[in-house]
Amino acid sequence: MNGETPDFLKILSTLLKDHVDFIVVGGVCAVLHGAPVSTFDLDLVHARDPENIRRLLIALDRLQARYRSAGGRDLHPTAAHLQSAGHQLLMTSAGPLDLSGEIGAGWGFNELLAQTESCPLAPGITVRLLSLEMLIPTKVEADREKDRVVLAILRGTLAEKRRRE
Repeated sequence: MNGETPDFLKILSTLLKDHVDFIVVGGVCAVLHGAPVSTFDLDLVHARDPENIRRLLIALDRLQARYRSAGGRDLHPTAAHLQSAGHQLLMTSAGPLDLSGEIGAGWGFNELLAQTESCPLAPGITVRLLSLEMLIPTKVEADREKDRVVLAILRGTLAEKRRRE
């Protein structure tokens, strides 16, 4: 990636082309909801069934995904890694990608699915986006400094969204 601007749309379109089931969460999710925040990576929760893992591995191979903090080693994600609930911090040819089996209090793809909405990004590119109402509690539970800083912005964005409805 060498200091270039991340191309999140390329990552998303590659995953969609390979029929990977995922939900956009994190900073990109907040931005797509209209929150004025910055983010440096794309955070996704992926379905962990064997067929989706197989498709995800194909997409990650096409994106030349490697672990970001591998101590200089060239480590590729495996099915065993992707089946876990944990976080996979990857660098792809299009930018940083963080994959999670679960977020918050054990919320995986299946548990979050009812809390998503469709978000068209470009012709032929529509993603599942975690609702702002659900994104906020996941940030509260994460309780990281960066999450605490953005919570007021997310709550303000949600209030503005509700006011306009």
